[in-house]
Amino acid sequence: MSIQTLEFRGLPAFRLALPEGDAVVVARHGAQVLSWVSGGDERIYLSPQAMMDGHSAIRGGVPICFPQFNQRGPLPKHGFVRNMPWQLEERDAPAGELALVLHDGDATRAFWPHAFRAELRVALQPRTLRVTLTVDNTGSAPWNFAAALHTYLRVDEIADVRLEGLQGANRWDAVRDDRHVEMAPALRFDGEFDSVYTSPAQGLRLVQPGATLAIKQSASCTETVVWNPGAQLSAKLADMPDDGYRHMLCVEAARIDEPVQLQGGAQWKGWQELTLA
Repeated sequence: MSIQTLEFRGLPAFRLALPEGDAVVVARHGAQVLSWVSGGDERIYLSPQAMMDGHSAIRGGVPICFPQFNQRGPLPKHGFVRNMPWQLEERDAPAGELALVLHDGDATRAFWPHAFRAELRVALQPRTLRVTLTVDNTGSAPWNFAAALHTYLRVDEIADVRLEGLQGANRWDAVRDDRHVEMAPALRFDGEFDSVYTSPAQGLRLVQPGATLAIKQSASCTETVVWNPGAQLSAKLADMPDDGYRHMLCVEAARIDEPVQLQGGAQWKGWQELTLA
């Protein structure tokens, strides 16, 4: 199974496809997943107004947040690796996988003075996509980081969507700055929604008419972030259509509240798996 090199909306990218019709596209810029087609339909939301200039953050797909989440620290929002050029891993990959890597260098040290290697590995099977972020401390001194796979899932109509599996989880509602235990058996979305949950061990189900997506993540990702900008915020985002909120929901595997302390020579790995039921 070969990996195809292509331009995707003007960006250098790599495409991996299965005989069954499933396919995934990953950009060099940020090692960002831009497309996942399964069951004949696109399952990832990419804004038609996303900045695809090879320098800016891309609205949609699966941005990698590292080594900072959001604005919780001194670095640019969500860190810097999503705006760096990654390289295709040249070593032989198992069938149905591709990997991109980023090493520290002058460009990264302008933001963050640490030695590291990051790898984004995409594994494609019929109806299943697994995205794994591996981080190695290639130096001798320990350092801390936060991380997230900021997955934008495509939905037909957000008003018809429900997200199951978070009942009983601790929730921080960032819109209201409120902490409580989630009581709803299924989340529904009728306005701006921005919450960080403790990750449920049993996984989640994104249910909409005609499609159900099972969502799992590694135990190393101790939080799940759920985000939809709603109508008012969507209208303020220059890189998203006014009605873009209607067609996406972010469900993110994350490690936020307790940053990882990675010793010299140590490795951390976190993943998210999406399966079309």
